[in-house]
Amino acid sequence: MMRLIVAITGASGSIYGIRLLERLLEKKIETHLIISKWGEAAIASETGYDCKKIKRLASHYYGNTELGAVISSGSFKWDGMIVAPCSMKTLSAIANGFSESLVARVADVALKERRRLILMPRETPLTNIHLENMLRLSQAGAVIMPPLPAFYLKPQTVDDLINHTVYRVLSLFDLDFPEAQYWPGIDK
Repeated sequence: MMRLIVAITGASGSIYGIRLLERLLEKKIETHLIISKWGEAAIASETGYDCKKIKRLASHYYGNTELGAVISSGSFKWDGMIVAPCSMKTLSAIANGFSESLVARVADVALKERRRLILMPRETPLTNIHLENMLRLSQAGAVIMPPLPAFYLKPQTVDDLINHTVYRVLSLFDLDFPEAQYWPGIDK
């Protein structure tokens, strides 16, 4: 059975993490959820979701200060981690090996164990420091995947944009959804 870690940190775009959990629940994927303190604040300010309800979408939930959680060890087998959204604070902590939170520690485990790590950074404009941290993480094996809209599918709603990005992320784990749409090509 596939096991995925989902982390929601304090950047705008918490709906991406929530939607990932909803889609993974549909596929009966075992999920381990971490929500940072600022992730909870973003959820409260951006969505109509209650954090208790979001936590119930996951198979397991851990507080971001629970550094002794089973998922913080490389001996616990899991298939990948998605940080959606990924704040620049979290991205910096991961890039620099500063594992003072469970999110950063588990991402560190992903890198050292060569497991798939998807980071969805949400910030604009980007500074040289942000870009250097992203480059460092990409060179270490992480996939940097900002949640950027795909207009070639002619989205009609914000949900269309969110869903497309979520399906693209899940396709990196070979998870397919019949309703997912991808680049159709251009007819000449």
